[in-house]
Amino acid sequence: MTVKKVGVIGGGSFGTAIANIIAGNGHHTQLWMRDPEQVESLNQTRVNSLYLPGQELHPSIVAAHELAAVVQDVDMIFVAVPSSSFRSVVRQMRPLLHAGVILITATKGIEAVTFKLMSQILAEEVPDARIGVLSGPNLAKEIVNHSPTGTVVASNDAEVRTLVQETLRSDSFRVYANDDMLGVELGGSLKNIYAIIAGMADAMGMGHNTIAMLITRSLTEMARFGVRLGGDAMTFLGLSGVGDLIVTCTSPLSRNFRVGKALGEGKDIDTIMRELGQVAEGVNTVKQVKEKADELGVQMPLCSSLYEIIYNKAPIGHIISSVMLAETELDVEFVVGKAKSLPV
Repeated sequence: MTVKKVGVIGGGSFGTAIANIIAGNGHHTQLWMRDPEQVESLNQTRVNSLYLPGQELHPSIVAAHELAAVVQDVDMIFVAVPSSSFRSVVRQMRPLLHAGVILITATKGIEAVTFKLMSQILAEEVPDARIGVLSGPNLAKEIVNHSPTGTVVASNDAEVRTLVQETLRSDSFRVYANDDMLGVELGGSLKNIYAIIAGMADAMGMGHNTIAMLITRSLTEMARFGVRLGGDAMTFLGLSGVGDLIVTCTSPLSRNFRVGKALGEGKDIDTIMRELGQVAEGVNTVKQVKEKADELGVQMPLCSSLYEIIYNKAPIGHIISSVMLAETELDVEFVVGKAKSLPV
């Protein structure tokens, strides 16, 4: 199979960055955007003025407001819309798709109520599709600036992994493969929680020692939870785990980091989200993960503390206490392939 025509669903920063790579690689590339005015603006100026202002895009990208224009008769589709609207958008796409189309989720989130990952939603809504997951330490602004970047494509289908690698690979964008879809997708979703925590710590003036401790213990929580759901612990040591965790916990380009920083400065969450003007998946993800962890009996003190701060107005110092007062004295809690069952 050869990929010639590609559709990208979602004209936010990451969807636009992915479309820019694909167009630069010579593929016929169409980008679906909700707002007709944004469509017209991008097609005329070659700039996504709302999400990537000042970044000139490849001239062959064609933006469209009609789903049919983007998804009909294409070989591969990347879906990069917020998790809250993911299922409804996929349902709109479904009657327009041909059997065996390749669908790749680039959304890092978890569906409310159902606790479904985006790949699971794709499998439910389009059961005859070939499905994959794209995740990694991928800040959109750096991607469009051609900063050397690595990402991960995960799929149970080896050909899908290869085709995505061929479609996205460029001089500045390296695509690695993994067959642990669950682990890769969970890594991309969970790290948003801890990016908020890191932003709070930064606003509180915490030193490098504290940030290093928070990132490391965050990784432990991610792996513990991921393994309990069936992922491979080693996946969390790769780009979609620790790699994504590091970049979102240390960069002000991360929306979730900025949310945490604003929380640490004393702003309330409603004001923060209104001023941000974009989706920060970690705010919703922390609620889903905290409830699921309680249900499964998985101890996640950092996640639980952030939940208390956002939803129950607990003081922000609660985060540091959750680490310093944890009972476990073990550093590494998992061995190759599976986590040990240890107290926290």
